[in-house]
Amino acid sequence: MSGSGSPPVLDVRGLAHAYPDGHQALYGVDLRVDAGERVALLGPNGAGKTTLVLHLNGILAPGAGSVHVSGLPVEGKHVAEVRRRVGVVFQDPDDQLFMGTVRADVEFGPRNLGLRGAELEERVAESLAAVGMTEVVDRTPHHLSFGQRRRVAVATVLAMRPDVLVLDEPSSNLDPASRRELADVLRSLDTTVLMVTHDLPYASELCPRSVVLDGGVVVADGPTLDVLGDADLMRRHRLELPFGFDPRRAGERPTTG
Repeated sequence: MSGSGSPPVLDVRGLAHAYPDGHQALYGVDLRVDAGERVALLGPNGAGKTTLVLHLNGILAPGAGSVHVSGLPVEGKHVAEVRRRVGVVFQDPDDQLFMGTVRADVEFGPRNLGLRGAELEERVAESLAAVGMTEVVDRTPHHLSFGQRRRVAVATVLAMRPDVLVLDEPSSNLDPASRRELADVLRSLDTTVLMVTHDLPYASELCPRSVVLDGGVVVADGPTLDVLGDADLMRRHRLELPFGFDPRRAGERPTTG
């Protein structure tokens, strides 16, 4: 945590980026995420969320500004280590699962780091246990339900023991039970989480802090309930809560008697 003298897990300063066609996607973004935080990254389509995420593991290089992951600059010789530290879970698990068995998918990353034998087996078991999918270790991923595949995709990233887990629309296309199961998994993790989502109730449930990006700049950063409860902010940046959803009552438990 920042109070311990350790650097933030994510430290983005003055980040700007323009694509080759001239489109300016980011204009001087600042973002700090400390160890153990769960942060939602919100914003309308075209806000620059994906562009920001692609800078966190070196897929894109800044036009200006800097990105550090746990104190390590995201550049040149550090990119391989940064990609281990920043675990990205794609929106479609089928983009992440490509081996014949769940075991082979989960061990793929650690095996490429040189792990073998008992240490590799321990890493696989630990990662699948974290997402409640131990029993499917020898199954073919594409025979699993969509929700199960998404949890296995999370396990493949956890197997690398990242400093931060970046989730792209984790609740999309999930039925209510799978949505709840994934939420339980994410709440149980010790890993720092940055969740890119349009699902505002999911953000309110899982992330105490939210950052709103629009037009390539950070327009809000604060407690999620305050952000979602600011009707003027929400309207200006085209963020809409589901009909009848009150973020300030979302955490309340129904009373009986």
